[in-house]
Order: sequence, then structure tokens, then C-alpha cells
Amino acid sequence: QVQLVESGGGLVQPGGSLRLSCAASGNIGSIYSMDWYRQAPGKQRELVAAITRHGSTNYVDSVKGRFTISRDNAKNTVYLQMNSLKPEDTAVYYCKAALLLGGAYWGQGTQVTVSS
Repeated sequence: QVQLVESGGGLVQPGGSLRLSCAASGNIGSIYSMDWYRQAPGKQRELVAAITRHGSTNYVDSVKGRFTISRDNAKNTVYLQMNSLKPEDTAVYYCKAALLLGGAYWGQGTQVTVSS
């Protein structure tokens, strides 16, 4: 099993920055990639950014150039640095651990609100 604990959400003004953290514990070796998703009210959950165990990253087009996903292997933690935030980035952000053999674990979610 894998446990995920997210932190770092909050209220920020447009143009501001936040850094989300996702700390993983448990069977870390079973993880293939760590992903950040978000879900805004009335919308489907969407993949925002992902980083594989090999360090490959990908981003949804709407956040390219503004968000950066990274990881600290020593701390088993993945980060999502979010800059130049926009009101449309407002959502609950979820961390997901995708497993090598299929399946996934999800964190509890953290609210990000971008508003003046």
C-alpha cells in the first residue's frame, strides 16, 4: 500500500504563487509515476502534471510555462510549484501515485483558490 499526504493549498491572488507537496509512504518501490490532478466545481478531474520514476515530466497545455513538477527522492515527496496563478486554476488538487503493475492511490486533496 501507498499513503499520500498533500499540503500547501490556500488562497492566493491572481499572479501569485503556491507550492503543493505530496509526501508518499509505504511501498514506494511500487510507484511508476506521481501525478497531480485537479477538479474544479462542475468539471471533470484533469491531469495537470506528472513525473515518472525516471524523471520524465509532462504537463497539460494550460499550465505549461507556469507550473513545475519536481521530486525529492530522499523525502519521498513530489512538489508542484505553481506560478502566475489564474482564477481558472482554482480547484481541489489531488496527488496520485500510479503503480508499476497497475492501479493507483490518491491523496485527500488540497484546495487552491485564486481570487482577488
